[in-house]
Amino acid sequence: MRELSLNVLDIAQNSLSAGASLVEIGVAEDTGQDLLVLTVRDNGRGMTPAQQAAVRDPFYTTRTTRRVGMGVPLFRMAAEMAGGGLDIASVPGEGTVLTARFVRSHIDRMPVGDMCGTVTALIRMNPQVNFLYRRRFNSREMAVDTRELRQVLGEEVPLSDPDVMEWITAYIQEQEDSLTENAGPQTDADRSR
Repeated sequence: MRELSLNVLDIAQNSLSAGASLVEIGVAEDTGQDLLVLTVRDNGRGMTPAQQAAVRDPFYTTRTTRRVGMGVPLFRMAAEMAGGGLDIASVPGEGTVLTARFVRSHIDRMPVGDMCGTVTALIRMNPQVNFLYRRRFNSREMAVDTRELRQVLGEEVPLSDPDVMEWITAYIQEQEDSLTENAGPQTDADRSR
């Protein structure tokens, strides 16, 4: 995968396959600590300790549609190649938290990519699931919670409505852009990430 957002999409799909009704996606960048942290948390079935160990193996998957599970191993490899690592915490019946840490300025760190597109695609394709997306850049933070959006819209207007999805996309993009506005000098590499 060429962008970390695609890894996040794959991991979020695992959460949905595990029966999650809430998927939380977090992106946190700290320029002072030279750190990028991506987190996917769900309230799905969770994993036993044996499953947690096995999920790092590309030849292990619980999916019936394919014989290999490359999502976690590729995400772990991307993190390790960029001076970081990947942690998995899971409790059967309660859910899973996957956290990938990267040295933000590492030459081998892949760009974060289109998180707005990833989040909106997940919302559009899974209108019955709740999503919480948080993005932090140093001390600035934004969040979009579909539970709050549903309260505002009421039952009459589904999140999958094209006008609603257009607004959600524009809102997320605007909020993400405002995080790095006037954030100080950035390198060309930072802008492309």
